[in-house]
Amino acid sequence: MASLRDLGLSEYESRTYRALLDNGPATAKELSSSSDVPMGRIYDVLNGLEGNGLVRSQAASRPKKYIAVEPDTALDRLVEARKRELDQQAERYEAVAAELVDDLDAADPVDGQFWTAAVGPDETVDLLLERLSAADEEIQHIAGFPSPQVDLSEVGLRVLEAFEAALDRGVTVSALIDVDLVETVDDDLRREYATRLGDHENYSSRASAAIDGTFVLIDGEEVCVEVPNPLDTSEAFALIDFKDAAFADDVRTVFEEQWADSTPLDFRTEE
Repeated sequence: MASLRDLGLSEYESRTYRALLDNGPATAKELSSSSDVPMGRIYDVLNGLEGNGLVRSQAASRPKKYIAVEPDTALDRLVEARKRELDQQAERYEAVAAELVDDLDAADPVDGQFWTAAVGPDETVDLLLERLSAADEEIQHIAGFPSPQVDLSEVGLRVLEAFEAALDRGVTVSALIDVDLVETVDDDLRREYATRLGDHENYSSRASAAIDGTFVLIDGEEVCVEVPNPLDTSEAFALIDFKDAAFADDVRTVFEEQWADSTPLDFRTEE
């Protein structure tokens, strides 16, 4: 059951406020008795409630009397106070994260091979975006036609944001897109890509009819490959993330060959 404590009041504050609602204007002594809050604490409790805008006092009376603010107003004030606290806490977390970025930099990649995988449409998108955010130098992305499981507008916008963040870090981004996918992109998303990426000198995009599949080459050493469902090749099954120098070289060769045979793409001319 919900209580005033869920909105940040202490047990004593909650009891005192409820006592004021039940009994009307009262002195500190009367409130101490009706709320079972010790007399040694009641003034601190009342000062806290008054400071939070939940109680008003009548200073002219002797002894001073207190009255509760109407519940609707009091609850609104409590909610707003909690929202401010959450915003401040979020800012503190962001500041701490920014300070820790350099301390938590990943070590240089080890020699040899490593791979991991994500299964399912949501998980594959999350892994892709995670790896895009790890790029330091270059992203080469071949985007085949997505599976029906993928919300193209939503995922396209998330990839756009990842590309934009990478470009802001100084990463070069090259996107090679299936011509059928280009035709499927809605006008709003086209405009977003044109407006937010089109003028970046380190961003270029091309269209090709020869694309078969989706993969991303990151920093020339890591490859994310989309794996179709073996029971229905129109659906994505998993995304495999490889760290293998030889495989990455082969992927780069394929990318460069398809890039050379593709057509420059400008979403501003495709609307």
